[in-house]
Amino acid sequence: MAKPKTTKTKSSATKAPAATLFLFGAHGDLVQRLLTPALYNLTRDGLVGADLRIVGVDHNSVTDAAFRDKLANFVRAQAAKKAAKSDSQPLDEALWQKLAKRISYIEGDFLEDATYEAVAERIRESGTGNAVFYLATSPRFFSVVVERLGKSGLLKETDGNFRRVVIEKPFGHDLASARELNAQILAVMDERQIFRIDHYLGKETVQNILVSRFSNALFESFWNNHYIDHVQITAAETVGVEDRGSFYETTGALRDMVPNHLFQLLAMVAMEPPAAFGADAVRGEKAKVIGAIRPPTPAQARANSVRGQYRAGTVNGEKVPGYRSEPRVARSSNTETYVALKVMVDNWRWAGVPFYLRTGKRMSVRDTEIVIYFKPAPYAQFRNLGIDRMMPNNLVIQIQPDEGMWLAIQAKRPGPTVEMETVQLGFSYADVFEMQPSTGYETLIYDCLIGDQTLFQRADNIENGWAAVQPFLDAWAGGGTVEPYTAGKDGPTAADDLLGRDGRSWHSLA
Repeated sequence: MAKPKTTKTKSSATKAPAATLFLFGAHGDLVQRLLTPALYNLTRDGLVGADLRIVGVDHNSVTDAAFRDKLANFVRAQAAKKAAKSDSQPLDEALWQKLAKRISYIEGDFLEDATYEAVAERIRESGTGNAVFYLATSPRFFSVVVERLGKSGLLKETDGNFRRVVIEKPFGHDLASARELNAQILAVMDERQIFRIDHYLGKETVQNILVSRFSNALFESFWNNHYIDHVQITAAETVGVEDRGSFYETTGALRDMVPNHLFQLLAMVAMEPPAAFGADAVRGEKAKVIGAIRPPTPAQARANSVRGQYRAGTVNGEKVPGYRSEPRVARSSNTETYVALKVMVDNWRWAGVPFYLRTGKRMSVRDTEIVIYFKPAPYAQFRNLGIDRMMPNNLVIQIQPDEGMWLAIQAKRPGPTVEMETVQLGFSYADVFEMQPSTGYETLIYDCLIGDQTLFQRADNIENGWAAVQPFLDAWAGGGTVEPYTAGKDGPTAADDLLGRDGRSWHSLA
């Protein structure tokens, strides 16, 4: 079959304005692995130009040249690795040099005034008063850096210049700490200057949820509890905690993934149509959805949640250790590496429709997906044919690794008797569109530079997310069972029971 044609429109995106981007925590993994490749890709696409300056800020003592070389070596190695596995291009050295000559470095302690004096000097030297401060630091420095920026006058916007702060997750570790952090940063800057980032929202398929829902009357007409039976949201990883054992011990799967990533996906699926696709309208509708999640009683929280922890097993043909054998993990740890939840959204559109969420490490496959299960069609007309139940339709929105959308429908199998087969209608992004390599941060960095907050979280959205998971945290505080599961499997059997008692089962990840 010929490749389907798509109607292409030229991108209306324009080059971001002149600015200085300060990367606090410049020697961390995030800057090296994700932000620098994203800046390279933005340069490739012409969305940032020679008037964007990048300044790393950290306590390590290195020269500008050494800092640039460190980033170059990593990006070059990653590009070569990807090129060896696919038809992607190796690093374009000329393009990299175009970016590298705009990268410099400040050695400084986040707690010292001299660091912020050096930052102010770089802004004066840049030729523009526009500045973005990206906090790629440990969470304990978020409020410290913001307060220091405010104290130094670096957040004041004068003469039409902007000053913005990008804050990574985790934004707090429970409801009380999230409220405290919001209060601290809002004391020195306005909400419109704050860009709380969730990299999941930079993925093409996540953004496509809104486009598919609201630009196609076919979807929106049955996007409600009259036709939808339940929704499943999964974020499965094959990796373990790797070198993040000390972080994970104080965090766990629930805090790490649910109030941010999974709830953001839930909000995109469940939100009402916004009045317009502006930041305030979209973020307002998302906050309403998360705020409408029914708070469970302690007994309901325990009954509607499953905690799991991986044991030694085999993933992708390789033997891997159990969580308790990972570096910087307590040998008697009860930290969950897997969590499954059942939550209800109490509004008219979704009344009675359960949302099942699951996320875990060391599972069988890497897979982030949303599955919309529709109510089955009546089967009375097929009873005499030996068919006693109809398989429900479902819509799979695949977010990673193979982005796309597929709708499962029933069709007659060829032959003299009436036998049904489930077939898939859909598309893969890679098959339909020409997609450039990306990290998912390109859109978010660009949106921050142009001042579009649509894909960033607002204070009320953050706090609503923590309010929704706080009952589960409280219910678990007294202990409870952490179910073991073998690495390479799809979680503990108790997670299957969570759906099984409702007469449902998880969508297969195979």
